[in-house]
Amino acid sequence: MSLQGVYGQRLGQPLHLKDAPSLITRSLRSAALAVTETRDDNPAPGLSGSFPSEDAYLVSLKFRDYRDCECWERGRCVIKTDVRAGATYLYDLKRDPRYLIDKPFHSLFFYLPRTALDDIAKQTGAPRIGELGYQPGIGHDDAVVRHLGASFLEALRRPDETNQLFVDHMMLAFAAHVAQTYGGLQRIIDPHRGGLAPWQAKRACERLESNLDGKLSLEQIAAEFDLSVSHFSRAFRISTGLPPHQWLLRQRVEAAKRLMTVRDLPLSEIAISAGFAHQSHFTRVFSAAVGVSPGAWRREAHGVPEGAL
Repeated sequence: MSLQGVYGQRLGQPLHLKDAPSLITRSLRSAALAVTETRDDNPAPGLSGSFPSEDAYLVSLKFRDYRDCECWERGRCVIKTDVRAGATYLYDLKRDPRYLIDKPFHSLFFYLPRTALDDIAKQTGAPRIGELGYQPGIGHDDAVVRHLGASFLEALRRPDETNQLFVDHMMLAFAAHVAQTYGGLQRIIDPHRGGLAPWQAKRACERLESNLDGKLSLEQIAAEFDLSVSHFSRAFRISTGLPPHQWLLRQRVEAAKRLMTVRDLPLSEIAISAGFAHQSHFTRVFSAAVGVSPGAWRREAHGVPEGAL
């Protein structure tokens, strides 16, 4: 049984990759969840190595076609098929999934251990999930995984700009989707359908606002109220109208606006003070949220003609 999980280099090594960037969350108390990017534009031909065996699944989103893919399980070829870009494929790590590497490939692999599926079922009051439903080498047209995958791919491209709250929220959404779509999870009516108590909402917002860099995890905040991450995230959104990571981005923008009332502060300093990774990150987020660049907003706020600041 693997104690570390099949992600990052533990996933990249059997695919003969030197680099396999990943994002990890521990928003479920029972297990880590992770997403890893795998890409090789000029692979050395040969059968992939074996992944560490454990009671867990890999869910893969493919970004390029891979014709005549030879898929192996338990030491033998089980199917030869065309893998389609944009499709989702499942792998059971108990079955020693492997494939013949003889063409360029580019994929995301989501690591989903059995303990995470059990935790999701427990939190929703549903029966334990059995084996996920899939056939080796058969892809699924899954728009939700495509959407989440695109968001994660962008986050992997800019790891210094990706806050932990975003990773926690999106991975929890991914795990719940897989549990329902491929595991038959039946959601039970949640007895905690309301928002946070006013004192809880106030304290949660204060905790987030005091950590604008986003390094505080959902698990840490939820634990302060003795709530599961999924319950806390849902209740926070009901109370504030936004999920925690989006609420945090709004607070960063508001903090930057307050700092920009001080004319002599450079934008690069404001960016760091407001929790952004750097000035270009600040400019991109601020412009998307407000509709104008930080420089233009500051000029307008001070009534200064363009070019004077």
